[in-house]
Amino acid sequence: MRNVTVRQLQMFVASVDSGSFTRAAELLRVSPAAVSFQIKQIEDGSGFSLFERIGKKVAPTEAGTALLGYARTVLQALHDADQSLMALRGVVSGRANLGAVSTAKYIVPHIMARFQQTYPGVSIDLRFGNRRQITTALARGEIELAVMGRPPDDSDLTADPFAVHPSLMVASPRHPLAAAPILTTHDLAGVAMVAREEGSGTRLLMEKLFADADLPARIAMTTDSNETVKQAVMAGMGIAVLSQHTVGLELALGLLKTLPVEGFPVMRSWFVAHRRAMPLMPAHIRVCAFFQAHGQEVIDDLADGYRRAAQR
Repeated sequence: MRNVTVRQLQMFVASVDSGSFTRAAELLRVSPAAVSFQIKQIEDGSGFSLFERIGKKVAPTEAGTALLGYARTVLQALHDADQSLMALRGVVSGRANLGAVSTAKYIVPHIMARFQQTYPGVSIDLRFGNRRQITTALARGEIELAVMGRPPDDSDLTADPFAVHPSLMVASPRHPLAAAPILTTHDLAGVAMVAREEGSGTRLLMEKLFADADLPARIAMTTDSNETVKQAVMAGMGIAVLSQHTVGLELALGLLKTLPVEGFPVMRSWFVAHRRAMPLMPAHIRVCAFFQAHGQEVIDDLADGYRRAAQR
């Protein structure tokens, strides 16, 4: 393997990803014969067959699968080196794989839109999930950065706060509790709740609220969607704990009402996190720095926009 070239590794990885020498050739703008020849060169040098044919497709053998991880590592390292050298010239480009908890979908696209105005050369791959899913994806290296509430203390992550993250207890304006002057957790005993699925941040907050009061929560409906929670609360199915950033527009329009529950709003922070052991590339550093420098500003502008829209 000592004489394998970067170009050969590119052809090998492209062939695995596309499942076809012909498709790999199209992607790399060479002939299929050139791809076959270079793959044969790797096979001759390693002494292993790297592909087996399955109909019109090719699939990696056990040896090919073993080589694949190393090939990706080499190509990624070269890409990262190139990005670092470009950053020394003042050019920031590349790709950042960003994950965010579901609640953050109401703020992250707005922050990234502002980011793109400053760094148009950086492309963002964005995925959402609940707290548990995003933390797991970050730990496995499936994403490089994550926007969430405070990560678990025992995780191998480092996180920096960038904005205030209030959580509210909300209800329909027609709910019997909507006119109450003040409420305690005991006043909520037996009241129907609409909750996110287990593993989400707001679900954990709701469970802690009732657990601290040694009371059971009456959960009328569970869903994995903040939008569904909002619609169910507006329909009168129950009350819910939600991020203020999730319900800003509905509160401004009077479609939802904040309940005056003791201890609320719960003030937390938004964090941008990454693995401690992962070296950040220039694009990642710019994303993290932008969240910290401008995240709160973008969120405040968004809230002001909701208020102006409600006044029209």
